[in-house]
Amino acid sequence: MWLINSPIGRKVVMSLTGICLILFLTFHACMNVVALFSGKAYNMICELLGANWYAVVATMGLAFLALCHIFFAFWLTAQNRKARGSERYAVTERRPEVSWASQNMLVLGIIILLGLLLHLFNFWYNMMFAELVGMEGLAHGPADGFAWIKETFSQPVYVVLYVIWIVAIWFHLSHGFWSAMQTLGVNGKIWFNRWKLIGLIYVTILMALFLIVVLAFAFGLAPSLCCDGGSCCEAAAACC
Repeated sequence: MWLINSPIGRKVVMSLTGICLILFLTFHACMNVVALFSGKAYNMICELLGANWYAVVATMGLAFLALCHIFFAFWLTAQNRKARGSERYAVTERRPEVSWASQNMLVLGIIILLGLLLHLFNFWYNMMFAELVGMEGLAHGPADGFAWIKETFSQPVYVVLYVIWIVAIWFHLSHGFWSAMQTLGVNGKIWFNRWKLIGLIYVTILMALFLIVVLAFAFGLAPSLCCDGGSCCEAAAACC
């Protein structure tokens, strides 16, 4: 199959899966921002998604896209290193038009992968997976995403790790966005610099939303989860 057997085909797969993952990150960022205004509204979204069949199917599809992206990334990197042979050990000066991110995509990818595993453990494992298997004895309910966010980002070590993760994703996407457009052939001479600028602005805003949520909960700026009238909800940890 052309998409697998040719280097260009593999780059196309990388680009398409990357764009799909960026779209998911956009949805995820918009969902997270809700937690800055209303814990109840955020938990309603978590309950709507939860372990419902459509959410499980979407999660499986997302996992497939992520695995394809990761697999092809390592495959292309290994092939590029093999093609360069001993030349990769030569000391060369980086050309001005070559970004730091483009030369360190593998390192950034590894950091992002490790951060993803941590994120899955902190949230997906305690929420969707816990609901699917009927896990008991957890500190919070599977649908109480607001409480899981508060608990996670009340720990400084997680805040630091997530900030590093978000910065790594920013570097990765700042190159990956316009590179995907270039691979798909929709940039052209005129749009090459335009896609770079559009990608930089879009990715910066996207990652800023994630960062704001992390820092808001870390510094106690997020709202409390309480019922009307100021009495505590069953899932709330504190009253208004």
